[in-house]
Parts: sequence; C-alpha cells; structure tokens
Amino acid sequence: MGDDARLRLSSAPGRWVLTAAVLGSAVVSLDATVVNVALPTIGRDLDAGVSGLQWTVNGYALTLAALILLGGSLGDRFGRRRVFVLGVTWFGVASLLCGLAPNLETLVLARALQGVGGALLTPGSLAMISASFHPDDRSRAIGAWSGLGGVASAAGPLLGGALLEQSWRWAFLINLPLTVFVVLLALRHVPESLDVTAPRQLDLTGALTGAVGLGGVTYALIAAAGDPGPEVAVAAIVGVLGLLLFVVTERRSDHPLVPLDLFASARFTATNLVTLALYAAISGVFFLLAIVLQVVMGLSPLAAGAATLPLTVLMLTFSARAGALAARIGPRRPMTLGPLTMAAGLLLMLRINSAAGYFTHVLPAVLVFGLGLTLTVAPLTATVLAAADDRHAGVASGVNNAVARTAGLLSVAVLPLVMGLSGDDFSDPQALAGGFRAAMLCCAGLVTLSALIAWRGIRDDAPAAPPAGYHCPVSQPPAAGAENPSPAGS
Repeated sequence: MGDDARLRLSSAPGRWVLTAAVLGSAVVSLDATVVNVALPTIGRDLDAGVSGLQWTVNGYALTLAALILLGGSLGDRFGRRRVFVLGVTWFGVASLLCGLAPNLETLVLARALQGVGGALLTPGSLAMISASFHPDDRSRAIGAWSGLGGVASAAGPLLGGALLEQSWRWAFLINLPLTVFVVLLALRHVPESLDVTAPRQLDLTGALTGAVGLGGVTYALIAAAGDPGPEVAVAAIVGVLGLLLFVVTERRSDHPLVPLDLFASARFTATNLVTLALYAAISGVFFLLAIVLQVVMGLSPLAAGAATLPLTVLMLTFSARAGALAARIGPRRPMTLGPLTMAAGLLLMLRINSAAGYFTHVLPAVLVFGLGLTLTVAPLTATVLAAADDRHAGVASGVNNAVARTAGLLSVAVLPLVMGLSGDDFSDPQALAGGFRAAMLCCAGLVTLSALIAWRGIRDDAPAAPPAGYHCPVSQPPAAGAENPSPAGS
C-alpha cells in the first residue's frame, strides 16, 4: 500500500480502524485487570488453593508469553487483519469457556486457550495501525491507541469490582459482546495488510521449545511450594532442556522468532534485563495486592479494584512527559531514579495489615510506586526501540514485550514459594499478611536491581521521543508492531 493510499486519522475510515484496534487491545487489558481482582472470589467458589490461583493467572500468561512473537509473525505472513480477527474470535470463545467453567481444571485450561487468542490479537492491534495510516498521522494514531488503551486499564479494576458484586463469571462473560463487536468492526472497516518480504517459513520449532521450556519451569516452581514429588524434578529438567533447545533453535534458524544478534547491542541487552527485573516486580505487586486488600484488609472487590486507580491516573497523565524528559536528558537517570522510587513505594506497602487504612497506608504507597513506574516505563520502551535498527524495530518491541510477560509468568510462580504460602493460605489473613511483606521486600530488591542495571548498562544518548499522547500500559510494554512497516506491504 503506497503512502497516498494510506488512511488519515481525520477521516472516518481512519477512525474506524483506530476504534477496532483500541477495542481489540482493550479486551485483553480489561481481562487482565479484572481477573486479578476476581481471584479471591474464584478461590472461594471453586475451592482453589494457592497453586490454583497461580495457575488461573499463569495458564493465560504461559501461552501468551510463549506464542506472542509467533502471533506477530503470523500476522505479517498471512494478513494482520485476518490473524487479528482470528485472535479476537478465539479470545471470545475461550472467555465463554472461562465463564462457564464448572471447576478449577476447566478454568485453567480455558485461560490457557485465552492466552493463545491474546497472542494472536495483541501484536495485530498495533501492527494494523502502523500498516494502515499515512506516515504523517501514524505517530498520532499510535498515541491515541496508547492513551485510549490506558483508559481501558483504568476502567478494568472498577469494572471488575462491580461485576464481582454479581459473580466472578461475569469477569469473563463481559468479553463476549466486546469481541463480537470488534470482529464485526474489523471485518467491515479494517483494510488487510501483510509483509510480502516476511519469511515464507514460520519458526514453529522455536515456538514449541519455548512453550515447553516455560511450561516445565513454571510447573516446577508452582508445585515446589506444596508437597513436591519426583514430578517437580522431571518438570524442571524438561523446562531447562526446552529453554536450551530454544536458544539453539534460534541460533541456527534462518527465520528465528528471536534474532539473537539483537543482543549484540549492549543497550538492548541491558534494557531487556531491566525489563525482566522490573516487570517481575510489577506483576508480583498486581497479583498480590488485590488479594491482600480483600482478604487482609476486608475491602470489597469494588473498593479493592478502585484502590490502584490513582496509579493508572498517574501513568495516563505523566507517562508522555516522562518519555519527553528522557528524550531530552537521556534515559539513564529516569530509568535509575524511577525504579528506586518504586522501591520506596514497595517499602511503604510493608505497612499494609488488617488494621491499615486506605488513605493512611495504601494510597501513599500506591502513589509513590506509581510515580516511580511513570518515570520508568516510557523511557524504557523508547530505549528498546532506539537500541535496534529501524528494520528490527517491530521485532525489538515484540521481544521486549515477551520478556516482560515471561517475567510476570515467573514472578507469579516464584513469589508464593518465597512467601512460604501453600494450600489454603491465600484465604488466611494472618499467613497472607506475613507472606505479603516478604514478597514486597523481594519485589523491592528486584526494582533496585533494575535500577543498578540501568545505571551501569544504559547510555545517555537520547532515544526517540514517544508519540504525542503516548501512554505506556501498566502491565506490559506495548506489543510488537511494525513501527516502520515495509513499503512492500499491501
């Protein structure tokens, strides 16, 4: 598609494409935030212990982290709209299975299927914008996509709390009308695009070995917190071998999901190490905080969902300014000071207990943590893109997104082990409060480590500024998208 044929943001067709992309990514954002708030209710209704709640989160995170790069490749190869529509449809059907799940095992399986749908639709959401809009409007369109996606992140906990007043099943069933509307919108208004220069072959071996590796390690970590048997050692060995085979596969492949030569850049490697430590901490906080607010402090699901709203407001209001600041002074100082500020917020969370008050204990911690997060995430995203050649910008973004999701997957698997929680401890206020303090200390250590890596590994030559109106999602960096789509794409 030549530049003259590309859409303008001011036109009705352009606004329809933007709406489809925003709503598609919003379905995933809403689901992630709603489910975290729903975990205590799911645990009570399905008699799920600590490991059951971990798998409720990680069943989705595992397939999403393992397949998101393959999802981007499928869109480039077979058509971004086609794969996006398939992903939205898949996500909707899996959401229906989640909402109707009669037991925990069915719910976890359906969550894993949801992750497959998320891996197909998430890369396409941004890639459709990049491929469809005129270069003069692309930056503003991405900014609008990002900012409106932030609104969905803000609405998620509130919507989740309100739905949970009826049943946790509505946390999943609410996706059905949204996915139907997005599919109809995309089929009617989004032009098809693909990359005719994309490799003819797909790295299916890489996707399979990566999934086996992550699955084995995750199972071993979760099972180790209970009464571990020989299957834990077997899973750990299978997981480690799978990850080693993944590296070997990517090194030898002519069409790798993860081009390992990207990591020849010291800045790219350092930024992804920062991402790994940072998002392990972020995922741990969001996994545990909503549970603690309900079980330990006794807040309702709606109040627990609203408790973190100030953090999202900070991100919506100031993340673009943080990115612009990093573009002026370089990313090193924001990416160092931001995580240290987050660590201070996590230390403030140590005061949360059964006698704590929201305005005196929770809100100050959330605001300090949110301020640090706001300082960090936009510079981090811009630095990842600046660390790769223009032709690898989309792949670099996708790899960073996959690293963040893998960090979250491992964090949710490890933290309950660190906390000493197993069985029904997530319903025990005393055990949960003590474990939460241990987890927050661990998360504070992780964000401090990310600050040290940034100070040592990030240079101050300024990255490109993010698009106007840009907002970085709370739960992960922006998904893989062709920031500089091939002119040959059609």
